[in-house]
Amino acid sequence: MATAYIVDAVRTAGGRRNGRLAGVHPVDLSAATLDALIERTGIDGAAVEDVIMGCVSQGGQQAGQVGRNAVLAARRLPDSVPAVTIDRQCGSSQQAIQFAAQAVLSGTQDIVIAAGVESMTRVPMGSTAIFHMKEGLGNYKSPRLEEKYPGIMFSQFMGAEMIVKKHGFTKDQLDAFALSSHLKAIAATNANAFAGEIVPIAIETPDGPAMHTVDEGIRFDATLESIAGVKLLSPEGLLTAASSSQICDGASAALIVSEAALKAHNLTPLARIHNLTVTAGDPVIMLEEPLFATDRALQRAGMKIGDIDLYEVNEAFASVPMAWLKHTGADPEKLNVNGGAIALGHPLGASGTKLMSTLLHALKARGLKYGLQTMCEGGGVANVTIVEMM
Repeated sequence: MATAYIVDAVRTAGGRRNGRLAGVHPVDLSAATLDALIERTGIDGAAVEDVIMGCVSQGGQQAGQVGRNAVLAARRLPDSVPAVTIDRQCGSSQQAIQFAAQAVLSGTQDIVIAAGVESMTRVPMGSTAIFHMKEGLGNYKSPRLEEKYPGIMFSQFMGAEMIVKKHGFTKDQLDAFALSSHLKAIAATNANAFAGEIVPIAIETPDGPAMHTVDEGIRFDATLESIAGVKLLSPEGLLTAASSSQICDGASAALIVSEAALKAHNLTPLARIHNLTVTAGDPVIMLEEPLFATDRALQRAGMKIGDIDLYEVNEAFASVPMAWLKHTGADPEKLNVNGGAIALGHPLGASGTKLMSTLLHALKARGLKYGLQTMCEGGGVANVTIVEMM
């Protein structure tokens, strides 16, 4: 039976909007992670058969097939390496992992890089849609879509607030979850837990050249009082910027290979892909789909939630992982053990391989076996990937 292996996965430390990574072009940011992956694994760059790059806002500096441009900018990949850029919203680079694994499992390719990038400073979220509306070119809501969903503007924020109401969460619970994300990220940073996954990025600062190695979004002085004091995003809701994922600049990458490639290139795998699942459901509440995608993934894998040692559930909004915990009955002590997007940031197209990097290194550090990653995505879609450490 064919098997897909993850040899290594890396990420940049997150940069806040207009922060330490704001001066780095997204193509160069992504190229740095591709180069680091090749250097760390020792594989010949010319052996890579494809690069699948996740990116959501494919405009401005992320236009013109950003995946291919990142390959061309990389120093350790020849121009002969092809690339493609994909958009499955927040799950774009998790889908890149799954596409790469599917290529390997099918036997059509042996060595594929899954990656992601998003400079939310340089290409603001929603900027491509806003441009078209300003130019009078309309929006995504076609006449047929409007006929099916009259008067409904699909909104992830509205979906997150719907989850709050559906599951009966209080603002105190949301704020407490947000604080826990920061506290876990602080502890992980202080313990140097991210050292094995972070690619240092050369930056310019007011004090001169420096290396960016620490996630900039972490609030090292966070308290429940400071989080609770942040104003509501909507007068009718309970979510705030503090209980939502942070806008972030970042890039990430993972090397996916076949068993034949392991032997041919003398590679040592971190993990093997145990299950790949993607599902879709209600496009209005939309962000609740990871709950049901997880059910499907566990069923297909013949596993129970208790069989999984660590979970990475993207903290797009606090209500999402909270609802996931409630639905699955998962152990909260196994969830996002090094913090999540509320503290570390959510660089949209880069988050899938970013979370996978963190999950794999957390499993390795603890000597654990199974990890599950899931991501809520615009339109009511969700990916689930289960990995088994080697």
